[in-house]
Amino acid sequence: MKCELCNKSAQFGHNVSHSKRHTNRRWLPNIHPTTIVKDGKTVRLNLCTRCLRTQHKLARKA
Repeated sequence: MKCELCNKSAQFGHNVSHSKRHTNRRWLPNIHPTTIVKDGKTVRLNLCTRCLRTQHKLARKA
């Protein structure tokens, strides 16, 4: 569970209930296997949706 472009991975923290009990939890990045063109070559990468959106915007601009 890691973005291969920006190295975004899981973050850790606590669930806090109404009684203020802290239990461990983790937030996972939204990772998708994707095929993109990088340096003129087609590459298969696992990207987070933020990087996927940026790549799409860059491809549309060029």
